[in-house]
Order: sequence, then C-alpha cells, then structure tokens
Amino acid sequence: MATILIVEDDVFIRENLAWILKDLGHYPLATSDLARALVHLVAPHPIDALFVDIRLDALAFGGYDVANQAIGLRPLLPVLYTSGSSLTQNMTERFVPGGRFLQKPYSPAQVETLLTEILH
Repeated sequence: MATILIVEDDVFIRENLAWILKDLGHYPLATSDLARALVHLVAPHPIDALFVDIRLDALAFGGYDVANQAIGLRPLLPVLYTSGSSLTQNMTERFVPGGRFLQKPYSPAQVETLLTEILH
C-alpha cells in the first residue's frame, strides 16, 4: 500500500482517481492546488508518489510548479503527470527527472500499471 498525493483541480477527476487508488489498495491524499499539496509535502508522513495534473488553472506552470516544489522537498519522490492533451516534446522538457505521463481519460488498469512501474 502506497500513499499517493493527488493534485488535480477538477473535483470529479480528483475524487474518481482517489477511488481508483483506494480500490487498488493505496492511500490517496487528494488536493486541488499547490498550497494544499505543500501542507502534505512538508508534513512528516510518507508520500510514495505524486500524481499531478499538468494544467492547474491557479498556477502559471500548473503541475510543473507542483512537481518542482515537491522534488525540492522530497528529492526521490516519483512523479506521474497527467493531462487531457496528448504528450508533446514541450511537455516532457518540463518534467522532473524520471517523471512519467498518463493521458486522460485513463483506466484503473493504466493507473495500476504506471504506479507499479514508478514505485518499484
């Protein structure tokens, strides 16, 4: 069982992903923005991976900002980026080292496969 920090500003997607993670046996920490994510990131409890939407409306660089700050606080944290847009070279250039991508909409099986890869 892993603790996964979700940062997604769409409440429906955030809650759906939290349910998927619970069904897979993980513990989700679901937030909507950088400020709330930082509360979890500076806390002493473990976080095993970050699942972050690239396009967060409140931030100029969206999920990239979240991931960069997360890695600054927890350098070995695996990051899984997501977006409804297709992956482009411009997007991958902004990923933190080792960052992975999952395009929306995604299935529980796709989430499970990618989480298994980044957690092991």
